[in-house]
Amino acid sequence: AKNPRFQHVDDRDNLALDEVTLAEHLRDAADYQTFFLGKWHLGDVGHLPTDQGFQINIGGGHKGSPPGGYYSPWKNPYLKAKQDGEYLTTRLTDEAVSLVDSASREDKPFFMMMSYYNVHSPITPDKRTIDHFQEKQSNTPKLQGDTPTINERDAITRGRQDNPAYASMVKAVDTSVGRIMQALKEHGVDDNTLVVFFSDNGGLSTLRKFGPTCNSPLRAGKGWLYEGGIREPLLVRLPKSMSAPPTAKTSSPQPKVVDTIACSTDLFPTILDVVGLPLQAELHADGTSLLPTIDGEAAAADASPRDLHWHYPHYHGSLWRPGAAIRRGDYKLIEFYETGTAELYDLSVDIGETNDLSKTEPERFAELRDALRKWQTDMGAKMPVPNPNFHSSN
Repeated sequence: AKNPRFQHVDDRDNLALDEVTLAEHLRDAADYQTFFLGKWHLGDVGHLPTDQGFQINIGGGHKGSPPGGYYSPWKNPYLKAKQDGEYLTTRLTDEAVSLVDSASREDKPFFMMMSYYNVHSPITPDKRTIDHFQEKQSNTPKLQGDTPTINERDAITRGRQDNPAYASMVKAVDTSVGRIMQALKEHGVDDNTLVVFFSDNGGLSTLRKFGPTCNSPLRAGKGWLYEGGIREPLLVRLPKSMSAPPTAKTSSPQPKVVDTIACSTDLFPTILDVVGLPLQAELHADGTSLLPTIDGEAAAADASPRDLHWHYPHYHGSLWRPGAAIRRGDYKLIEFYETGTAELYDLSVDIGETNDLSKTEPERFAELRDALRKWQTDMGAKMPVPNPNFHSSN
């Protein structure tokens, strides 16, 4: 933002070394082999994966985008190209499969965090599949012509999923995850390996210019606190030893959808729970084990669901401006600091966050706004500081 209302919040640019990561705990508590592959973006030399409990780091440095791009020769100091023209996602998968091969031969368990750079800018198609998606676009009437857009203050949101390059990047991840799953099976460890698949944020759909993807029916995208920015898929494959017993008619447990709210901070205690290690409340204070919910032991409709909070006092390239949000049950309140306003939505009937209830439900609005501020105070959250050079005429 040019001459913004607030100064940039003074914050860290790395993960503090005194934080105990899941990799550190698994390594120290149960002698796990620990591997990191892909995007790290949590610090440079001195704060790399190998400083945070991972014995092997393949491709993880301080940059958020792939250094030098997706095709070799790239400029990643933690992953040397073998030949020109390699596609990064495929190469990372090759390395992961190799690690599964060697790790499964050891007489101790392993923890692998595969953090693909896909899908991140620069949007770079996978040459193997781009033709398929371009053809699909040209043969689908609704994808021909202009892509609709939705205005979001100064930004625009892509209103339809119709980007062949983006689709090919997603396909590359899909194929790669399948290869890793196959490797687990071939080495006889799939029945006792927990697999968790999720994203760090919603797709980048909202920008000053035309964004690469669409999160419809969710509103906005990466960088925003509307659902398009913070709601993402979570897929969990429990090892057979932890799964509910199959029914007489089926040979394997059936997939199921659990609609209870989960957050990435839940993964630390969930993984400890699944592998039979004691929970460590001081290490995952913001998380709850999802295992009872997945197994169906926990009541699906908790009488008093926990609050979730998002504190984002920064400006973001997506044109998000400083704000925060709280979710309690089906209700979500979003606060915008530049305007001093807030909005309230009932996600059970309005997943697209189109009907602001702040005027029609004033009591709930005040309750959630107060709860958000109390949480920020309790946490010592850094709040945006006014910019002394700001003039309202801007």
